[in-house]
Amino acid sequence: MPKKILTGVVVSDKPNKTVTVLVERKYSHPVLKKVIKVRKKYNAHDEKNTYKLGDKVSIIESKPFSKNKKFEVMESSK
Repeated sequence: MPKKILTGVVVSDKPNKTVTVLVERKYSHPVLKKVIKVRKKYNAHDEKNTYKLGDKVSIIESKPFSKNKKFEVMESSK
């Protein structure tokens, strides 16, 4: 099974070697046919603390780094 790749914006870089990425996705409601916007925050591993607040990044699913950290920053999509 391929690994998930998500794109979002860094909303926090306070913890060491971790960034919080806000990922926004849109989907059509099955009954109402209305487009719904869903936001979710993911903690991602950032080994060198290179990404800062407001950066657009891609994150990829990886082995768990901690209880909540199961993604790793792949690249910056500037």
